[in-house]
Amino acid sequence: MPAPTIKVIITDDHAILRDGLKQILSETEDIQVVAEAENATEAIMLARKKHADVMLLDISLPDRNGVEALKILKKDNPAMAVLMLSMHREDQYAIRSLKAGASGYLTKQGAAAELVQAIRTVAKGKKYLSATVAESLANHLGDDEKPLHETLSDREFQTLSMIASGMTVSEIAEKLCLSVKTISVYRARLLEKMQLHNNAELTHYAIRNHLVEDD
Repeated sequence: MPAPTIKVIITDDHAILRDGLKQILSETEDIQVVAEAENATEAIMLARKKHADVMLLDISLPDRNGVEALKILKKDNPAMAVLMLSMHREDQYAIRSLKAGASGYLTKQGAAAELVQAIRTVAKGKKYLSATVAESLANHLGDDEKPLHETLSDREFQTLSMIASGMTVSEIAEKLCLSVKTISVYRARLLEKMQLHNNAELTHYAIRNHLVEDD
């Protein structure tokens, strides 16, 4: 008897990446893409309308952070496995994603090689982590002292990452569809929690802890 078809929804705001993922999955007999979304709102709506076993969910979406969307998706449909996709190689998003209910975490750089195996793994109710992320998590669990950035809320951490990437408060507010005042509050809170004084110190901290790419 053939294995049951795994139904997948792809959520990413880049059409080229969605097409690439669909192409990879089209070469399998047991995985079928049933829908695709370009933002969190569409993903949440589709998950309610379509029966899917697995959702591929980008962390950086234009209307809502992927980790926030993940929490809503898991509340609506606890049985659906969510596999997070990210440009970030570091483990902080992986940790936050897993805590929020994700079944696995893939970097986009490694997605082509690992995608099919990852989907099949999470569809069985198991967790999937690449060797690199698994090693990072193991190192993280071995740390006795919690890094300061792990005390941040998801939104504060997102604000930190965006500031460290060179974005202004106004640009972040526009990107996240929030007010400048709200982002300023997040910035003030994260600086206080991390015992930093300005954006330069914040950026230095982020680079030192591999929270952003140091080009």
